[in-house]
Order: sequence, then C-alpha cells, then structure tokens
Amino acid sequence: MSGPDNGLPPIPPIGVKVATDLEYRRSGIRARARWTDPETKKRMVRALVVPDEEAAEEFFRGLQASAETGIDRRISLSEYVTFIGDRWMRGLDPTSTVDGYKVGLRLRVLPSLGHLPISQITAGMIDRTIDDWETRCSASTIKNTIAPLVRVLDEAVRDDVIQSNPARQRSRRSLGKTALTVVENDTSPRVHALKDLATLTTLANACGKVHQSYSDFVMLCALLASRGSEVAGLQVGDVDWDQRIVTIRRQTFPGSGGLVTKQTKGREIRHVPILQPLEPVLRRLTAGRAPDERLLTGPRGGVLTTATVRDATKWDAVVTELGLPNLTRHGLRHTGATWLADAGIPLHVLQGILGHKSLETTRGYLHPDTRHLADAAAQANAFLSSQGSTGVQHPVRDSRAPSIS
Repeated sequence: MSGPDNGLPPIPPIGVKVATDLEYRRSGIRARARWTDPETKKRMVRALVVPDEEAAEEFFRGLQASAETGIDRRISLSEYVTFIGDRWMRGLDPTSTVDGYKVGLRLRVLPSLGHLPISQITAGMIDRTIDDWETRCSASTIKNTIAPLVRVLDEAVRDDVIQSNPARQRSRRSLGKTALTVVENDTSPRVHALKDLATLTTLANACGKVHQSYSDFVMLCALLASRGSEVAGLQVGDVDWDQRIVTIRRQTFPGSGGLVTKQTKGREIRHVPILQPLEPVLRRLTAGRAPDERLLTGPRGGVLTTATVRDATKWDAVVTELGLPNLTRHGLRHTGATWLADAGIPLHVLQGILGHKSLETTRGYLHPDTRHLADAAAQANAFLSSQGSTGVQHPVRDSRAPSIS
C-alpha cells in the first residue's frame, strides 16, 4: 500500500523513522512527512495544506495509524473501491445480483460520494444522497445502489479505515414513494398487494391494450404468485393439466452478456396450483404447442422481462391512473401470495408454493386477523353473564367522601 505503483498516496511502513515539518503560508500550513522506503530506498514525501497546527498534528497521527493498518485513513471512496477490487462482491451471485450492484456503484455511488475520504462520510451525507436518488430512481434501483455501498463500507470497517458503517442503518429506511403511503414500521408484504380480482383484471386489461402478452404477464405473476423472472422462464411443459399444477423450475433475466437462465431464487423446484381465473390464459398459451417452447413471449417472440413490461406498458402511468401509484411488478407476486394466505391455505403449504426458505417470511403474508378476539370477547361475556348477581361487585367510590390516609 505504501509503494507508488498502486496509484494511491504513499504511507510510511511500520517502524520507519518519519521526519515532519511545518511550512507556514498565507493559505494555511503545509504539513510535510518524509521517510525512506526500506525496499526501494526512495525518499517518500507526503504533504497536506491544513488550516492550523492542530490539523497538522491530526494529519501526522493519521499517517501513523495508516502505517499500522497498511491502508491510508484518508483514502477516498473511489480509491478504496479500486484498492479492494472484487472483495466486496464475496458471496453474491455472479450471474445476477453482481451486475445490478456494479451498475449502482458505478453510476450512482461513486459519482455522488467517490471523491470523499471514507472517514468523512457520515450517515447524514448518505441520507441526503439517498433523498436525491429517490427523486430520480425507482425503489429497486436505489436498493441496488445502497447495497454495494454498504458492502464496500463493511470492508472499510474490516480494514480498520472506519470504526462503524454509516450506511448500515440507512439501508433499512423506507425507499421511494411507497414510504409515503405505507404505515410506519409496517414491513408486511401485504401492503403491496391488490385488493381483489376485479382490480387485477382491470390492470391486466389496461396492459393488454399494448399487447396481449403484457396482460398475460400480469395474470401469471399474480395468480402463480411468482416473480417476473420465473414467469419468463416457464415452458409449455411446465403446465400439468392432469394434476392442475404449474411447476416453477427456472428463471430467466437479463445478465452481463445477454439473457441468463438458471435455478429459481430458492434453488428449489416448486409446484403452484392452477386457479380458475388463470385457466383461460394457460389454455390459450399451451394449446397445440411443444413442451419445450417458452410459455410466454413478447410481441416479437422475445423474452418478457419486468423491465420490458415496465417500458412497453408505461407501467408507472398505468398504475397511477388506476389509483395504484405504488404498485410494482413484484407487487403482483405479493398479491397472489396474500390472496392464497387469506384463502386459509396452511402455512407450510403456502411456504412450499412461494418457495420461502424461512417460515417466518411466509408468515408475513398472513392477515392480522382479529376475529379470534371477537370470539374471545363473546366467551368472556357469556361467562360474566352466567355469574348474574352473584358476581363480584366493585363498589363505586364517592368522590365527595374524605380520603383516609
């Protein structure tokens, strides 16, 4: 890290004697540190113009601390991203997640915060930056932007460049216009669901005015409670009319270099029952077609992605006109899951249909049903009524009577 070849400002190696001096100027004080690199034997210089002697001492202390960790404490976010390379991507799916995160980091994070020293980036700065992104970007885009920022700063914490990650709490805030209408702290996916089948049909018909495939996309996502990428990955042979189920085996989505087809998000095959409102759509899409054909294609025979549907149907304008301004394409999956939960499907069966690893994730779709409280009240009232006049009587205190102390 201390050599000149990495393109970063040099820092003195541990144990090397560092000479410091101050040069007073009209514009401030030039604090300078000098040492000899033990490997190259070159004389190294690091200087900074600071406003006062206290700032100069802080600069020198920072160099010493940087030497102990091997990383410059004043390194900028852009420099640090270059320094750690792909380390922040560890554990991510290289065929899908990484691409979105890279774009978010390159197009939004670095232009906004890249010039700042990591040690000077605060939670407030990040909050204000996110506020600006929200005026220009969708919630999903912002999510894919905050996530790499959190990961990069997590690496900075591990490298002891900063003590804590200022983006960690910012990543949990409500994003986008949805935050204006969702009840505070309500993270239930139910809030993103359509209220009934009539509303879903109206939306599908509105999208169908552009092309029938967009209407089918809406119905399939909702009534199979599936992600858009999973609908794009369906083949005709995945529809089993004998058992009246649709098997979801794969997902197709845009990736680096073109379309990517892979296992579902949970990496498990799951089966979804064919609901009556979806049957006409599936009958039309499967009639006389080979099992290995793609079930749903766009107007030109290509794959329908959620972005394609958004752009072709002018989704934001359509849902706003229908009084659903916060509905996303993924909200269609929430819709189907919510309806299945409200139908009383057992929780473990619903978990299998949705492909959730955790039962708690599935539990989020359950309605906060208060009918059992009414039943409990009726039982309690019946019990109290049966006591009649023999029940415990609580005397009413006369407020005019003097109190006894």
